[in-house]
Amino acid sequence: MSKKIVVVGGVAGGASTAARVRRLDEHAEIIMFERGPHVSFSNCSLPFHLSGIVENSNQLIVMNPQRFKKQYNIEARVNSEVIAINRNNKSITVKDLATDKTYEEAYDKLILSPGANPIVPNLPGIDRPHVFTVRNVVDIEKLNAYVKQNKVKHVSVIGGGFIGVEVAENLRLAGLDVALIEFSEQIMAPFDYDMAQILHKEMIDQGVDLNVNDGLAKVEENHIELQSGKTVNTDAVVLAIGVKPETNLAKNAGLEIGETGGIKVDHNYLTNDSNIYAVGDAIEVYHQLTHQPTRLALAGPAQRQARAAADHIYRIPHQYKGVIGSSCIHVFEQNAASTGLNEKDAQRAGIKYDFVYIMPNDKVGLMPNSHPLHFKLIYEYPTGKILGAQAIGKGNVDKRIDVIAAMITMGGTLEDLKELELCYSPMFGTAKDVVNLAALVALNRLNGEFKQVPVTKVRELIENNAFIIDVREKHEYEKGHLKNAVNIPLSELRDRLGEIPQDKPVYVHCRSSQRSYNAVMALQQLGYTNIYNISGSFLGICLFEYYNDHVTGRDKIVTAYNFK
Repeated sequence: MSKKIVVVGGVAGGASTAARVRRLDEHAEIIMFERGPHVSFSNCSLPFHLSGIVENSNQLIVMNPQRFKKQYNIEARVNSEVIAINRNNKSITVKDLATDKTYEEAYDKLILSPGANPIVPNLPGIDRPHVFTVRNVVDIEKLNAYVKQNKVKHVSVIGGGFIGVEVAENLRLAGLDVALIEFSEQIMAPFDYDMAQILHKEMIDQGVDLNVNDGLAKVEENHIELQSGKTVNTDAVVLAIGVKPETNLAKNAGLEIGETGGIKVDHNYLTNDSNIYAVGDAIEVYHQLTHQPTRLALAGPAQRQARAAADHIYRIPHQYKGVIGSSCIHVFEQNAASTGLNEKDAQRAGIKYDFVYIMPNDKVGLMPNSHPLHFKLIYEYPTGKILGAQAIGKGNVDKRIDVIAAMITMGGTLEDLKELELCYSPMFGTAKDVVNLAALVALNRLNGEFKQVPVTKVRELIENNAFIIDVREKHEYEKGHLKNAVNIPLSELRDRLGEIPQDKPVYVHCRSSQRSYNAVMALQQLGYTNIYNISGSFLGICLFEYYNDHVTGRDKIVTAYNFK
């Protein structure tokens, strides 16, 4: 007897589950319900319609009900809201939004993929007609139409996560004045504060009015008011504060909800009802590194969950590893990617860790379009187990982060990463790739070969009049340097040892930490015991200090920035 599979939700998780079931069972009856007018649309691509990168909103729709039926023999019912699950008789109650009539549909197996809803705070003016959210194609069409029809010039985007940053970027590319408001101290939470400063600089360099450590308080007709009291002129507001899993249907049916607020599932994505599965943004998942439940609203994991759930229906086993959280984003001229744990994550999880921050070129320097790649590698101390990485630059950051994601998934260590053999051509990378170099530097740290301080501590060093050596050449020093740094070029170091004290800590930097590392190693072998390399060096310091210098007007610790 053929199975009847019913799917609630027709985007990444739901549509993928339905398609996998069909591949496994040509005889199954498959019905997919979607509350909105579209199924299987590219929600990750929605912001790019605002700039015209995706010119026609119809391009966002990957599959329509007619094609689902013809190609896969899957019945996709749009504008159909599932309002109840009747577990006792294995059916759902559906409301046809076109006719306002309700009916019941039986199932043998039910897959829930309701996704997540944008968070809409209860604030004055939040229901004004010029306030928008971005969840589906209809939302992005409404926003885009409003911008064009009302000749909008100023837009305020609330929230500095993936959607907020991408909406802000694409509206700016469309020629609008954009303010981005983020409640926490930085945009893009997967990145540590030091790395996020590179993205902060990029945003303001591209003309975005970036406001961090501030939140929305009130929406007025022509402006918004922030919690700090600041007002921002605006013609439209986009809420991108975050999302919350859509669990009402599951809760009302008595399905178990996890401690993070997502639908609780087992390793086969089965709920506490043996006939009901759940996948996608609405579920709670297991983090491979912290060993704690978490939520992860990303399309890649949703696709894997969909396949695993469908496979389990047909008794096909799979190995559940949990999630690590790999993501990437394009921010104007910078690419950014991360995987695994950042420092904040490791601290919250109580994991002892260390990190290295390097910035080699992403390809051989004499090749066209060679640029610095800012790379931060986090590892467990003292095991050397790789915990996470972040990369920002104009080149292929995703390639490097994908390598680290693979290493984490396989339980890799710094030794494994050091020995990893990767492809090489001067047009694509360097013979010692960024990830290999990071492993080498990290192993030196792990083995106690040298001491370091991060760029986050340099302002404190300057204020305490620490002894800092700048080992760049004189012409580099003259273009901008730390205010109290002494210029002793690496090429002159051995002849000027008399200028370097041995009775107090000495901090060494260059442009990117490579020459300073060589200086530190030389000085240690010459008898100096209290030497520190400044991780990130002058380029990293300039990037870290720039945004806060810009918005606060505080005293600079550099005579001039130099980002070259």
